[in-house]
Amino acid sequence: MSKKDLLLEIGLEEIPAQYVTPSINQLQAKLTNWLEEKKLSFGDVKMYSTPRRLAILVKDVAEKQPDLEEEAKGPAKKIAMTESGEWSKAAIGFTRGQGATVEDIYFKEINGVEYAHVQKFIKGQDSTLLLTEVRELIKGLSFPKNMRWGSEELRYIRPIKWLIALFGNEIIPFEIAGVKTDSFTYGHRFLGGKVEIAHPGLYETVLLEQFVLADSDKRKAAIRNQLAELESENKWIIPIDEELLEEVNNLVEYPTALFGKFEEEYLSLPDEVLVTTMKEHQRYFPVRNNEGDLLSYFVTVRNGDHNHLENVAKGNEKVLRARLSDANFFFEEDKKLQIDVANEKLNKIVFHEELGTLGEKVNRIVQLSGILAEKLNLTHEQKDDIKRAAAICKFDLVSHMVYEFPELQGKIGEKYARLLGEKEAVAKAINEHYMPRHAEDQAPSSTIGAVIAIADKLDTIAGFFAIGRIPTGSQDPYALRRQASGIVHILKAKGYEIGLDELFKLALELYETKVSNEAYQELITFFKLRLKYVLAEEQIRYDLVDAVLESSNLEVNSLTKRARVLAKRSLEAEFKESIEALARVINISKKGSEHVINEALLESDYEKALYQAYVDADQKISTMKNDNREESIFELLAALKPVINEYFEHTMVMAEDEKVKNNRLTQMVKLAKLIESFAKMDMILVK
Repeated sequence: MSKKDLLLEIGLEEIPAQYVTPSINQLQAKLTNWLEEKKLSFGDVKMYSTPRRLAILVKDVAEKQPDLEEEAKGPAKKIAMTESGEWSKAAIGFTRGQGATVEDIYFKEINGVEYAHVQKFIKGQDSTLLLTEVRELIKGLSFPKNMRWGSEELRYIRPIKWLIALFGNEIIPFEIAGVKTDSFTYGHRFLGGKVEIAHPGLYETVLLEQFVLADSDKRKAAIRNQLAELESENKWIIPIDEELLEEVNNLVEYPTALFGKFEEEYLSLPDEVLVTTMKEHQRYFPVRNNEGDLLSYFVTVRNGDHNHLENVAKGNEKVLRARLSDANFFFEEDKKLQIDVANEKLNKIVFHEELGTLGEKVNRIVQLSGILAEKLNLTHEQKDDIKRAAAICKFDLVSHMVYEFPELQGKIGEKYARLLGEKEAVAKAINEHYMPRHAEDQAPSSTIGAVIAIADKLDTIAGFFAIGRIPTGSQDPYALRRQASGIVHILKAKGYEIGLDELFKLALELYETKVSNEAYQELITFFKLRLKYVLAEEQIRYDLVDAVLESSNLEVNSLTKRARVLAKRSLEAEFKESIEALARVINISKKGSEHVINEALLESDYEKALYQAYVDADQKISTMKNDNREESIFELLAALKPVINEYFEHTMVMAEDEKVKNNRLTQMVKLAKLIESFAKMDMILVK
């Protein structure tokens, strides 16, 4: 079957840098899925992206779908044929629908019943005709933010300026938002021009001649190489921040690295201020010496060639100088800041209209972190440090520096606290209590920072749940999901044995006028979903995850370990029988309620054996402290299998004597409670 290359290009006004990579990945996934659905064979797929274009080159796309022969199943023979042996209306209708006649019918037996069948021929369509459907695929791309332009109804990331849809040298005709497909593209906005792509395979080469390096990976590699050359020539160290590199890469089409200089006096500013000013506001790479100290240079990447680089450098220097001058002024002003005065100002800043001021939030953090410190049995010195750090953890929010550079909250607070004579542990905790700031960030390294981080995040989540501001769908304006994941991350990293249910009750008590059982239950469900994502990332079966999450023990580290134990044991041959025995207890326990077991009513040796096995297991589990506690508990529970099976084989739980029946149900309830403290075994799927 003959093949051709396929090229799609969407030309746009400049796309925000953070949306370029997700958009091209989405386009690639949609196009390849469409090709597979249409049963069109294809070869290598190449993605191209710049701020002004999203393009896909697919090699060796079949020019036609394959012809297919499928077997179609129709009515049963007794329905397809009348008693006199003639074809029924059902048979005639079936064959007509398949493009066949009754003469094509043959019968095949399925589960003892004969059914009518015909061979159905499906002629493959030409790819040229099918490819016009790509129009809807392009229109169907989704973006975090959309816009409309002119009189067009289409909502898109940015206005579409041109479209290429080439199959070999043939244009696939369609139109989107008034733009028709053709074979012309546009080079660099200032250095290139309009140019024709005669064949899809020439796309990358033609654009390079127009000062567009369309391959994102090659563009990023070019930036890395240019930074390395500057390092070598000047004996510098240019640390490459991968997020910054990704952003810069998606801001340019033809990258040229250059450097500039700023006054050395600004090196007296904290490193965090200098780096934030360069990275977050100007997209510059800071420069360091071999000892790791910042130098009074910066590196930027121009979207253009090497001509007049000195003018570009001077322009960038001027902009950075103004930024650093402002930062220096703010820093000098903040040196006059007093922590107690700053904390007073927090009482006048609204955290949320229904949750009070930042000052009130700080008071809740102090209370909650103090309770956590007690539960974790920390030392007196640690408790004192936690109390002080919690009390001043937000003071830098009223500083000039954080007002101008919000990214520095916590980081600059640590610097200022140190300058103002606070203990090192306290100063460090002010920064750490914001951690982890994002999915890839680390948990706080210190115990003090970790406790206050949990308290701060927990207070925020509990507060918003108490007033009904719960994330729905993709809407999460207060970043509650991120903060919940942060709490889970900290609890896992630190190994703190505090149940989520206990944490929620502590946090909600501080909102006593707003607390409801509904808010508590919603919090439990919310955090369980966060944990479900964490455990799913470990490729643990969903039913095993659900089983531990529905257990009565909601301590994060124990939940994680129990899920891992079940995943490991599920591969063993005896797992099925053990789970079936434990699940049987849970299922029958639902008919009873918990009372005190009356040993005098235990009639048979089987009842007494199960009771003694329960008492022994309960005692051992309650005193178990070893590192493999979860593994040991499962072994204890699994070891109950033979005595449970013997019990059910010789005992009728629902006895005629009401007292005996209730006593036996109570025994089941108590044993089920012990089993469910590990996992809801009846939720585990076994074959």
